[in-house]
Amino acid sequence: MDIEAYLKEKSGLVNPYLKSYFERPLPASVPSVIREAMSYSIMAGGKRLRPILALASYEACGGRPEDIVPCASALEVIHTYSLIHDDLPAMDNDDMRRGRPTNHKVFGEAMAILAGDALLTEAFLMVLDTDGKAGRDALMGAIRELAQASGVGGMVGGQVQDIISEGAEPDPETLHFIHRHKTGALIAASVRIGGILAGADEAVMAALTEYGENLGLAFQIVDDVLDVKGDASVMGKPTGSDQQKKKMTYPALYGVDDSMKKAGELIDRAVDALKPLGEGSEPLREIARYIISRNS
Repeated sequence: MDIEAYLKEKSGLVNPYLKSYFERPLPASVPSVIREAMSYSIMAGGKRLRPILALASYEACGGRPEDIVPCASALEVIHTYSLIHDDLPAMDNDDMRRGRPTNHKVFGEAMAILAGDALLTEAFLMVLDTDGKAGRDALMGAIRELAQASGVGGMVGGQVQDIISEGAEPDPETLHFIHRHKTGALIAASVRIGGILAGADEAVMAALTEYGENLGLAFQIVDDVLDVKGDASVMGKPTGSDQQKKKMTYPALYGVDDSMKKAGELIDRAVDALKPLGEGSEPLREIARYIISRNS
């Protein structure tokens, strides 16, 4: 299959929904700058990987992707909030994201913090827009999955460990924890949410979980490698920042070549995990292969 065409098709479902959602009228008393700050980052582009994974997973379980666009889009909203906060001076202190100034460089630190807070909150309202396309129990399951992956047991916990590990001697256990939680948790949740909304059985959910967990870790390893050898003009942000900040990364511990070998092994495991889903999961397989070859 043509994975580029598939990604374009599915982002063509997500982007119009996001644009429409963030053009909704605000109460008259709410300053318009907050919507400008939110929209600035949410509409800045990006691969839309997390919502596409949810759509592909739902499709692999027999569903129509169009039916869960709001819930899938919420994953992108949470991801975007995390990027706004990651870029802040108190965190990674980055000036560029997706080829243009980071949110706090345009709107100031206080507004960037509030824009991130607002996006996180809106994401859960957005999930409820899926009502009528999924049953109540499925929606509750998706909300629980999203909250767990975003909070202290997932992305936030990984970010905390990432910050307190700066400058420390890399060790495999801590590195694995950071990557599994900071990045891997939301990617795995994206895959699982598709299955949850489709009412997948236990065996299918186990397959999707194994796929998502391996994919999420592989994605972050490739991200680490790209920070070492990627092209900043293609990536839309500076490279080499992990080394400057003495971040705990796979290349720092294992070197670039062994890191890519590890990522390849994880992708193979992810693809193998999908065997119980048959041909309907081919887009998920192709997404996995795409991730190992990406350059941004």
